Amino acid sequence: MEACHSHCHNHDINDENAKKTLFVIIITVLTMIAEIVFGHISNSMALLSDGWHMGTHALALSVTFTAFIMIKKFKDSELFPNGTGKISPFAGFISAIFLATTGIFVLFESVTRFFNPIEIGFNTAILVAIIGLVVNGACLLVMQTKNSEKDYNYKAAYLHILTDALTSVFAIIALLAGKYFGLYFLDPVMGLLGGYLILRWSICLIKETSLILLDIKTKGHSHPDEHNHCFSH
Repeated sequence: MEACHSHCHNHDINDENAKKTLFVIIITVLTMIAEIVFGHISNSMALLSDGWHMGTHALALSVTFTAFIMIKKFKDSELFPNGTGKISPFAGFISAIFLATTGIFVLFESVTRFFNPIEIGFNTAILVAIIGLVVNGACLLVMQTKNSEKDYNYKAAYLHILTDALTSVFAIIALLAGKYFGLYFLDPVMGLLGGYLILRWSICLIKETSLILLDIKTKGHSHPDEHNHCFSH
């Protein structure tokens, strides 16, 4: 009876997280389109990096959603004789690769803007960046849960949204400083900072999921989940 209760409880959590993820995907895609379009119009690197960052998140979130579907569909399948336990960390690993790619792209583009600065349309860029932050904040509230501490698939999705919110904050700071104080260099600087954090967190996630996928025991711990420094929310 206890095993059945645990299985049913995990099944409910999986369905709940899948619904939350699908909702966030829709919101993310809509906001991504707005930020990329207005980022080009306003010539803001901070806003463009935020928009493209959201684009990779939409793709990574789709991987997350697909993983939830696979876990549900193949939970009793002979295709997975050892269970579907590794689908979640595998999806998290793939999402981390997307995240790392985004970080490298943002770093490259930000460095380029130092040598080739262009005029920024601050009013439009600030407005859309604020909208992006509000959307990301709402998505974080939707995805917040205490029942997914060992679900690397869901943690990866949460991290994507968290980095989106952070880059939105950086974009707003850079744009306001540029508009009111003439500190135009802060736009690429914030892009560099955002890119660094994105890359750092993605590498951390890659390491954590790799340990699970390769069945590597961490020193003094039987499983990476017992000694997880990367994620806590």
